[in-house]
Amino acid sequence: MATLASPRTPAIDWRRFLTNHALLAIGAAAIFFPTIASLGTGPWSTEAGVHGPLVLATGLWLIFRRGDEIRALARPGALGPAVAAIVVAVVGYAFGRAFDFISIEVASMLLAFGAVAYSFVGGAVLRLMWFPIVYFAFMVPIPGSILDQATQPLKQLVSEAVTDVLGVFGYPVARVGVTIYVAQYQLLVEDACAGLNSLISLTAIGLFYVYVMRNSNWRYSVLLLTLVVPIAILANCVRVAALVLLTYYFGDAVAQGFLHKFAGMVTFTSALLLIFLIDALLTPVRTWLEGSRRRFVSAGTR
Repeated sequence: MATLASPRTPAIDWRRFLTNHALLAIGAAAIFFPTIASLGTGPWSTEAGVHGPLVLATGLWLIFRRGDEIRALARPGALGPAVAAIVVAVVGYAFGRAFDFISIEVASMLLAFGAVAYSFVGGAVLRLMWFPIVYFAFMVPIPGSILDQATQPLKQLVSEAVTDVLGVFGYPVARVGVTIYVAQYQLLVEDACAGLNSLISLTAIGLFYVYVMRNSNWRYSVLLLTLVVPIAILANCVRVAALVLLTYYFGDAVAQGFLHKFAGMVTFTSALLLIFLIDALLTPVRTWLEGSRRRFVSAGTR
């Protein structure tokens, strides 16, 4: 017996779309590329924003992988809300661009693209794409004033933990605030070493991993994400301790040179691998949660 192939939603003719909406394409490019260039030479070139390009690439992939669902649900949105959002986005973008507020500039760019997307595909598609929309928010750099306030408790925690542990092993260490003294050297625990930067990056990558791999079980997803915080803090304690020991044995020049940045890369990679390892070790917990959810659904349908 012959089987009928399931109908597929026709693919988007991008050449025709760009031809029919040339002004929109030019306007999007005029906003997108200068902002990405500013991010590339600014926040994305620092440890605090190293996750930005990865968020952009993986976020776009999350959208395009569900292209058939988007085309099936696409209905033009109401003109009024779309125009209002675009006006707010343009004003915010111009202000951020003129006064070099990169956070406002990026947020306004994302709002503008969201408003345009709503006008073309409607609210149903935006609700379907809720995770990529939230995920793109990690592209918005945190303002320095907020970063300073948020990292202060973490810097205190990391510097105190490192000093206490190294002191137990007999190293001549002392601490005043967030400054660590070892022998004749002093090291200031900076924002990059405090854990918040790693926490933001790990949260972004952790969210992506959980959404793609464990989206079916939100309880387990929440459990896995809560472990990102202690992992980031622990990894940065190890990083600071390593830099203190490098300074003690080899001097300040060695510790603050290439090895300082290398330690940051190793810390982030190790923490990310630790998340994957914990996910594997928690397989029995995930299996139990999935089983309990199925039993609950089965009991509710009786």
